[in-house]
This record gives sequence, C-alpha cells and structure tokens, in this order.
Amino acid sequence: MVLMQKRAAYCDLLESGQFAERVALARERLRRCQVCPRHCAVDRLEGEFGICQVGAQPFVASYAPHFGEEQPLRGRNGSGTIFFGSCNLRCVYCQNYEISHLKEGKEFPPSQLAEAMLSLQEQGCHNVNLVTPSHQVPQILEGLLLAAEQGLSIPIVYNTSSYDDLDTLKLLDGIVDIYLPDFKYSDADVALRYSKIESYPDIAKTAFREMHRQVGDLTLDAQGIAVRGLLVRHLVLPGGLAGTAEIMKFLAEEISIDTYVNVMSQYRPCYRAFRYPPLDRRITEEEYEDAIKLAQDNGLHRLHSEKPGSAIAWMAEL
Repeated sequence: MVLMQKRAAYCDLLESGQFAERVALARERLRRCQVCPRHCAVDRLEGEFGICQVGAQPFVASYAPHFGEEQPLRGRNGSGTIFFGSCNLRCVYCQNYEISHLKEGKEFPPSQLAEAMLSLQEQGCHNVNLVTPSHQVPQILEGLLLAAEQGLSIPIVYNTSSYDDLDTLKLLDGIVDIYLPDFKYSDADVALRYSKIESYPDIAKTAFREMHRQVGDLTLDAQGIAVRGLLVRHLVLPGGLAGTAEIMKFLAEEISIDTYVNVMSQYRPCYRAFRYPPLDRRITEEEYEDAIKLAQDNGLHRLHSEKPGSAIAWMAEL
C-alpha cells in the first residue's frame, strides 16, 4: 500500500496539546517503575535503579544515520538510529552486549536528546529510529516533545525486542509511526533460559496486537520509504530455538496476512553464547530456508529475505 502523506503522527498530538500530557503520564510510571513488563517498582525519579540500571535521565550509547536497516527504513539517506544504553532483557547471545549488558553510553539530558533527533533530521534521515527503547520510554518522550516543538517532523520508529508493557505502549498511540518489533521466541521456557525474562510469548503477542491496532500494516510513500505501520523482525536461531513455526502462524492468523516480515539470518555466537549449545554456532542455510518456507506456508507474502552470504532483497509478493 502506498501512502503519500509524510507528516509524522506526533505533529497532530503536539498541536492538540496532548503530547505534553502523555509525557507527564509516562514520567509518573518511573515513580514506582512500571515502564516495562519487569515492573521493578523502584523510584527512578529519586535515583533508584531496577534491572535495567537506568535512572530518570535518557541514557544513550550513540546516534547516527544507519544504512544497515531494511530498505524501507534506510532509503537513500539512512535511518536515524539512536542506540539507547542497557536493556530490559539479558540475552546470553546478545549481539550488542557492550551496550546492553556492559552499559556503554552516557546520560543525555532531554534537551541533548532533542538535539540529536533534530541533527538526524538535518542530515536527511528518513526517520528517527529508537533502538532498545522499552525501558526508557518516559525519558524518550521528554526529548521527543522538545524536538517536536523545535520542528522535528520525520516519522518515529520504535525498534524493540517486544518485551513491552501494554500500558506504556498505549501512551505511544499517535506518537510512534512505525513499530519495528523483533519476535524472539514462541516458547516461554526458552525465553527464560536464554533471555532471563518471564512470560515472553504472551507479553510479545499482546504488544504485537496493540502495535498493529495503532498503526496497521506497513505503508510506503512513492519512493518506497516506510511512512507508517508494522514491520516485524524474526531472528532465526540455531536448532529451532526461536520457534519460527508458531511465530509465523501467529502473525498470519492474529495480526495480518499482509504483515511485512524480515526473516533474519545474521545470528552469530556472541557474549556468553558459547556456553549454551546450540547457540555456540551460526545457523545453517537449511535452517534459514526452512524459516522462509514456514512464513510462506502460512501465507505471509511481504517478506524481507536474505540467504547467508547473499545480498538483501525484498521478495516479490507470492
């Protein structure tokens, strides 16, 4: 589906005065922290830390135009990625463990976060891509409000592991234009063993339903750049640990047959993965091709496919 309108959703919310109200509501969720599904109940406004070890200020590892994202996000000028430090997951194979586990980065006051967003827009990025935002939503909204007041108008991408709190997601309705969730596991025991989180499949499914309710299927402009909607990632893990069959069935039957899905092949052993076979090896070409077939067998036809060692290309609608 092609959509010509490029005005970001939050511009309307800003004009109505509701954006500032959302920021205030989100900030209150830090008081007895309910920002993510862990519900640590610490007072982050008073300097207490929960599992994520991030307080009341935004904590940022880096920001820059990024050209490794999916084509509808990166376009010609790049996706304006902001990598937020720490994480509410503890994946034993984390590909960015220096940021997520070792907490590389520094505190950014909301005004500095706003400057980063505006800088990405000035560099021509097609969007502001919030990477690992789930534990910092109130802080992000403070910076985003300031940026919007100063002229930010490009779409917001919410790039998440899908371990998101439903009430927090509801605060993003009318603010986030593009949801980019990674559906990591279909089995709760696997999620607990490898990412140290409870009830992941149920929480992720609830998050997916809410994200799709807010933005619908992915829509593109005349140049093929994502404007609004849901774009799903699924990282294929060795030995079928991700539970790809169940995930593709859920997306097709309960979200939309028109869901854009990036079936990712780039898993590599990182961090502590060598202690957890079969995570101590890369996936095989057969494992990847099986994952693509599972998506196709469930009727999903908007697939971003990349075979190991080959170029990335959007598959034609089947």
